[in-house]
Amino acid sequence: MSNNIVNSSQNESREEKEKQEKAKWDDKGTEVFIKICVAETLGGNRPSSHFNKVGWKNVIKKFNDITKRNYDYRQLKNKWTGLKKEWQLWTSLVAKETGLGWDPVKQTIKATDEWWDKKIKVKFLFPKANT
Repeated sequence: MSNNIVNSSQNESREEKEKQEKAKWDDKGTEVFIKICVAETLGGNRPSSHFNKVGWKNVIKKFNDITKRNYDYRQLKNKWTGLKKEWQLWTSLVAKETGLGWDPVKQTIKATDEWWDKKIKVKFLFPKANT
């Protein structure tokens, strides 16, 4: 009998996850998410590489209150993971580099074509050299 209850609640959880719509991220939503994450980090709710339970609870509530969306932990955690990967790529591109600029209009790195060619060749032709 208790197995039926467990299985039933597991099925409901799966159904709820399937019903949850895929998160749609735009620039404004991403900006709000990042600002909330920074505030929670500065508030001490990210003691290591991830938020603690209080931090995630605050991130979820604040994000949904501000954006009027209804994103859950999984959706926000996926965004966190994606942004972390983008940050790691960003830092690998510009770490220890000189002569780079920033284009505030395009919000991109300003570098010579030769610099980009070198980075693309290293990244895609010799990917193990970047690890």
